[in-house]
Amino acid sequence: MTQITEIAPDMYRISTFIPEVNLQFNQFLVRDEQPLLFHTGMKGLFPVVRDAVASLLAPSSIRWIGFSHFEADECGALMEWQTLAPSATAICSLVAKLVSVDDVVACRPAQALADGEQLCTGKYRFRFLQTPHVPHCWEASLLFEETQGTLLCSDLFHQEGDVEPRTRTDVVDRCKRTLVSYQQGPFANYLPYTPYTEQTLQRLAALKPRTLATMHGSTFIGDGAQAFAGLAQVMKEILGGR
Repeated sequence: MTQITEIAPDMYRISTFIPEVNLQFNQFLVRDEQPLLFHTGMKGLFPVVRDAVASLLAPSSIRWIGFSHFEADECGALMEWQTLAPSATAICSLVAKLVSVDDVVACRPAQALADGEQLCTGKYRFRFLQTPHVPHCWEASLLFEETQGTLLCSDLFHQEGDVEPRTRTDVVDRCKRTLVSYQQGPFANYLPYTPYTEQTLQRLAALKPRTLATMHGSTFIGDGAQAFAGLAQVMKEILGGR
């Protein structure tokens, strides 16, 4: 079942729980003059995500489609969305555009954004952040909505289970339990730990986000800087090869 929750003014979390993998898959829709969808979901999720979007605005009006990195749950249904929405343009890093996106999943060329570049959708202003290998993949990036302090943070703060849409409870412990669990199975080391991981997490903490919109799990509302400090410690402990 797909659930829609407003996590900030004009920003909606569209969440589908898949029990076979004990995981929520979340997309985030920004209702503005130029609507933005962050994460497309996999191709198989396209019908339910489309219908969820249709309850909030005309799906054909989507103007921007963002995602962190080249992966099925991030941009697998990009072609379906661009077919439905004739003005929809993918935004991503130059690496993502050149290495994968334009050739594999896009109907039209993606728009590559530079680190720190701003994208205005109307009332809202997004800063593009290049974050190679955070959460993972060479081409990784994130979006920070500056007017409300919302970080669209992809797989960071990953939490298993069919959890509540929003929480003010610390999500770092949940993420730690998930990482420990994953280290015991086929998805071990899915978040790499590199010499640049800690400084990237520090950069994200310095934004002082008030809302952390994560791909898998509850959206966290609270002290984002403190949450990132905790996440950095957890990732170093579990993934840093002590």
